[in-house]
Amino acid sequence: MPSKKRFKTGYPGVYYTEAANKIKGKPEKIYYILYRKGGKLVEEKAGRQKRDDMTPARAAKLRGMKVDGEKRTNQERREQEQAEVREREGRYTLKKLWDEYDRQKTNFKGRLPDRSRFKLYIEPEFGKKTPAEIITLDVDRLRLRMLKDKSPQTVKLVLSLLKRLINFGVRKGLCPMPDPAKLSIEIPPVDNIKTEDLSNDQLKALLKAIDEDSNIEVARMMKLVLYTGMRRGELFRLKWDHIDFERNFILLDDPKGGVSQRIPMTGAARELFNSHERTKSPFVFPGKNGNQRTDVRTPINRIKKKAGLPESFRPLHGLRHVYASMLASSGKVDMYTLQKLLTHKSPQMTQRYAHLRDDALRQAANVAEDIIMGAMEDKKQGKVLQLPNKF
Repeated sequence: MPSKKRFKTGYPGVYYTEAANKIKGKPEKIYYILYRKGGKLVEEKAGRQKRDDMTPARAAKLRGMKVDGEKRTNQERREQEQAEVREREGRYTLKKLWDEYDRQKTNFKGRLPDRSRFKLYIEPEFGKKTPAEIITLDVDRLRLRMLKDKSPQTVKLVLSLLKRLINFGVRKGLCPMPDPAKLSIEIPPVDNIKTEDLSNDQLKALLKAIDEDSNIEVARMMKLVLYTGMRRGELFRLKWDHIDFERNFILLDDPKGGVSQRIPMTGAARELFNSHERTKSPFVFPGKNGNQRTDVRTPINRIKKKAGLPESFRPLHGLRHVYASMLASSGKVDMYTLQKLLTHKSPQMTQRYAHLRDDALRQAANVAEDIIMGAMEDKKQGKVLQLPNKF
C-alpha cells in the first residue's frame, strides 16, 4: 500500500494520495478504499483521477459493492484471472489434441493426409473448441457443407479423424469423454469398393506397351505387381536385402498393415530380379540420387495411355487387383490363401474377390454337368456310355 501522505475524503473508507501524471507530469490524485472482508482489513487501489476518471463518490460506490460482495476484491480478481490463464493453458482444444496426436503418431502412414484433412476441414471449425464444446449439430453442419463439393469418402475420412482425435484425448487423459447426448459422430457408410480388372485383350495391350517403353525400371515394377501383387509403397521401399533368393521369398518391410511380412517369389519375379541392374543404392527401384522413389506418375501414365486403358484405371493399384482377380477366378486358390498373398489384415478385405472364385467353381461344376448330360443323351440313343478317364 502507498507510503505517501494520505488525504481524507468526505466518504468513509476512501482516501487518496498524489502522484505525477505519467503522461503530462502534473499532480494527479490516486484513490484508495478500505473495507473488511471475511474479518480481514482490505486496502485496495480504486483508480487514478485522470486515467480512470475516478472520483471520491465513485470510489465510495465501488467500496460498497465490494463490501456487499457484488464485486470481487482485487486479490480475488487477480486469482480468478490467473486461474483462467491456467485453465486456458491446460484446456485441450482440438488444435492442441491434434498437435499431441501428431507428435506421437510419427510412424503412422496416414500422417500426411491426416494433417491436410485437419488443416482444411477440422481446424477451421473446431480448432479452438474442446470436445465438450462440440455438439452433434456442429458435426452435421460440417458434413452437409462438405458433401456439396466433396466425395462421401472424403467426408468419411474427415469425420473419422475427428472421432479418432477425441478418442485419443480421452485415452490419454487430456479431456473427458463428451456427453453422448450432446455429441454423436456418425461415420456415414461409403460403398467405395472398387475392383479393377482387365480383359485379356487389355492385358495383352498393356504388356506390349510395358515391353516397348523406354523406362525399364517402371516397366519392371508394373510386371512385378502382376507377379506378386505388391503395393505401390512396398515397391518403392523394396531393397535388395529384402529378397531371399535362397528360400524364394520377398520381405515386405513396414507394409500397409504395419507388420513386416513375407510373400513367395515366383519364378518370373526371380528372373526379373536376376536381370535387373544393381546400383549403389540399397533400393531395387531407386529414385533420384539413389534415394527411395516417391513417384512414377509420368512414365506409368504414358504406358497406360499407349495401352489404351480406361482413364479410371489406376496402373499400379489396378494391377494388384488384376493379380488378385486372376488367382480368384482360377478356382485353384482359396480365400484364406489369397488373403495371405495379398497381406490383407482381415478376410473382409479379400471378400471382394469371392464372386470370381465362385464363378470359377460354378464353371467347373458345369463341366461335370455337361459330361453327365451328354452321357445320358447317348444312353437314350442306345450308344455305349464312355465316361472320360479323368473326371
